[in-house]
Amino acid sequence: MTWSWEYLPSEDHVIDGAPPAFVAEVEKKADELVRAAEALYLDGTSYRGENPRSKTADVPGGMFEYLTVVRHEQIYIVQVTYL
Repeated sequence: MTWSWEYLPSEDHVIDGAPPAFVAEVEKKADELVRAAEALYLDGTSYRGENPRSKTADVPGGMFEYLTVVRHEQIYIVQVTYL
């Protein structure tokens, strides 16, 4: 398995109506978070600890809330705020 990210519950629900430039910034930051998680949790599928708490990431034009689920090797973007 390999790390990735997705919108939860869906892209339409989480980011619908946001400008394309803002969406691009969110997705760029999500890619960075995936690379960081890959480096921190070398084999996430065998991880037995607790998942990190939800966190907020700042991007130009707003921010977003995300969850890291280590055993799924997944970053879930659950809410975005466009300013």
